[in-house]
Amino acid sequence: MEIRSRRLRSSQLLRKMTRETRLSADSLIYPFFVREGQGVIEELPSLPGQVRYSPDTLSKGVEEALENGVSNFILFGLPGPEKKDAMGTGAWIEDGVVQQALQELRRSFGDQIYLLTDVCLCEYTDHGHCGLIEDGKVQNDSTLPLIAKTALSHAQAGCDMVAPSGMMDRTVAALREALDAGGYPDIPIMSYAAKYASAYYGPFRDAAGSTPQFGDRKTYQMDYHNQKEALKRIQLDVNEGADLLIVKPAIAYLDIIAKAAERFELPIAAYQVSGEYAIIKAAAAAGLIDERAVVNESAVAIYRAGAEILISYFAKELAQAIQKGDIG
Repeated sequence: MEIRSRRLRSSQLLRKMTRETRLSADSLIYPFFVREGQGVIEELPSLPGQVRYSPDTLSKGVEEALENGVSNFILFGLPGPEKKDAMGTGAWIEDGVVQQALQELRRSFGDQIYLLTDVCLCEYTDHGHCGLIEDGKVQNDSTLPLIAKTALSHAQAGCDMVAPSGMMDRTVAALREALDAGGYPDIPIMSYAAKYASAYYGPFRDAAGSTPQFGDRKTYQMDYHNQKEALKRIQLDVNEGADLLIVKPAIAYLDIIAKAAERFELPIAAYQVSGEYAIIKAAAAAGLIDERAVVNESAVAIYRAGAEILISYFAKELAQAIQKGDIG
């Protein structure tokens, strides 16, 4: 019996030693929703287990994540309804919700954490679109200066990286120019280079209050039938100076992750979006799947496809699984 036990242990160790796909907690990014107000810690019904914080309580969420082994975070700002307007002014004002959160976290944690910010107008506009509207249409060119102002304001407030998600053409070039001119040439840009018009975003839009009030975002997000378009858009962002690239969503777009990883030298990040998270949570709650096993398997699939970074609402669970040796 002892001999068989030793052989089994040896076999298990050998399998771990020879794994082709490796995961590290350092490559995980955990999303936070930050809303206007004080003393806010509220559960999100559309994303079980996720929480909306106000800038003054966000440190509690960060502390919990750090305890679980996650130190990289991306912030999504949620202004109050009364602060939304047609231009999305709340996105770049000095005392905006993300700007407040960045300053609070820097005071509390310094360089112990790495902070990314979502750069888009959809959470801040009263119409819910990612750009300015004229005659019922999103205006690409007139939106660019506002997105650039937003990125610069985040850098001034203390972010480490900006992640523009609005899918306006020439966004990366506009942000790079604004950051360089503003004295922040070292702030990297993680571009949502391949962001599809996906039904998987539903829970996020509910949590962020960013559902479009009319129409949809198919005119500036990508048609999920298209693969070559993704590679073309990624190449454009690379040419404009992007430092990292996002493919979003993740599981339904493993082919895009794989092709992007093969073609481009820049790091590829995959965003396991709210719908992917909610589906796993709902199936687990119904007793249909083993949540931890499916979370781990899904993450490995994303990395196996070629992603080097994973943005996920399961980041804390994944960091713990890596620490325990379940994956990694």
